[in-house]
Amino acid sequence: MKIHEFQARAILAGAGIPVPSGSMVTSVDQAHTAAKGLFAGGSKMVVVKAQVHAGGRGKAGFVKVVKSAADAKEAAAFMLASRMHSPQTPPEGLEVSRLLVADAVEIAHEYYVAVLVDRARSANTLIASAEGGVEIERVAERNPAAILRVELDPQHGLLPFRGRALALALGFKGKAIAQAVSIFSKLAQLERECDASLVEVNPLVLTPPSASHPDGQVMAIDAKFAFDDNALFRHGEIAAMNDPLEENPSERRAQEFGLSYVALDGNIGCLVNGAGLAMSTMDIIKLHGGEPANFLDVGGSASDEAVTEAFRIILSDARVQGVLVNIFGGIMPCDRIARAIVTAATNIGFKVPLVVRLEGTNVAQARRILDEARAEIPTMAIAADLADAAAKVVAAVSQPV
Repeated sequence: MKIHEFQARAILAGAGIPVPSGSMVTSVDQAHTAAKGLFAGGSKMVVVKAQVHAGGRGKAGFVKVVKSAADAKEAAAFMLASRMHSPQTPPEGLEVSRLLVADAVEIAHEYYVAVLVDRARSANTLIASAEGGVEIERVAERNPAAILRVELDPQHGLLPFRGRALALALGFKGKAIAQAVSIFSKLAQLERECDASLVEVNPLVLTPPSASHPDGQVMAIDAKFAFDDNALFRHGEIAAMNDPLEENPSERRAQEFGLSYVALDGNIGCLVNGAGLAMSTMDIIKLHGGEPANFLDVGGSASDEAVTEAFRIILSDARVQGVLVNIFGGIMPCDRIARAIVTAATNIGFKVPLVVRLEGTNVAQARRILDEARAEIPTMAIAADLADAAAKVVAAVSQPV
């Protein structure tokens, strides 16, 4: 699960990590009022930022630094009336319904810091770079040596001497070193306590020297959290931050019926039972030259209603030109899938090729059900095995209409 930046800032502030003052707003008038309050409090500049679950906001024009409340109102009016398009959004873009209006910070230097699960090292790892403010993938490609990594102790998190060594390697000086080490340690603690798979601050900034901070102040001015869905039952306050409007509508529908669904970019819909079999099904589709349109695992105990809904979700994707059903009946009997196919044909209709491969529990009954329904499902073909199923559905969607 992901959360918005304004929510991530609240978590950081609660952990004692300095963040600029700001508030979330949902209207132009609220943005105007929030900006007036910040300027009245002494802010010289204010930033207005779209709150969506996608990067590239600045380049898309959805992060604006303004010098007056009137300019903030104008920026808010544009963002709330426009769809944001960036390399990380769908082609149709994203609707913006929330904004963050915050104090803009003068920056002397930008850094990148994140705590994540490094599967290659089998350890939680803190990664950091003195080249912050840009996509870390670009830094890794252009200058891999600029990315520093510190493995975290499973019991104690970031050990102080390692945190200090990292701060020095990044170029922090004077009292800013202790500030940076404190933030690193708190980020590591947050990642562990919140069951997060990613805690990212980009950029972490150092402000110019001031009377109160002669070596500059270290602050987080943008943050991203990703949480382990399987651990959310332990974190009700975090689960409550979920914004369903930021989720794929089909994925949201699937969750309501207990289905595991992820939309992809291909044109062959997949309905499978079991995550491993679903992954194998997508692999063999690609092996035969096709492209899967989704990952969909109906699980081992889905009801007829849930399986029928799975077909509705698959067929609601306009890109789907064919459907492959691959069921190995164990807990999920094959005849349940067969009945759901017939129900879906009656209630929804299959206008695209449908290839079915069934094996396992009650497969004989399932095949009888499908044989009796062939007249109702003229686009259906029965496959002998998985390779045959993949070959048939790829050939079907490759034929000119």
